Amino acid sequence: MVENAEKATAHAGELTELVLELTDHGMDQYFLQSLKATKANFVVQQSAALGLAGVQKVMGTVIRNMLGRMDDRQLLSVCGSIRQFMA
Repeated sequence: MVENAEKATAHAGELTELVLELTDHGMDQYFLQSLKATKANFVVQQSAALGLAGVQKVMGTVIRNMLGRMDDRQLLSVCGSIRQFMA
């Protein structure tokens, strides 16, 4: 969508939501699922989940600000990086 758009900045909001979703899922997989796999106790798992929720909130604000200020060329570069990660 962004890559084929005449003006990539018109889709910055949608790209931001995608980046946030990928970040949330990645952090969940890397941290929380790893804790569950090691059978960490409930308190440890809940503490980690609470900590990650705070981190994700702060990161979400930063990501929104950064992507919201990017120009077309920069947004296309972000899309290219996401595509490379998917390969």
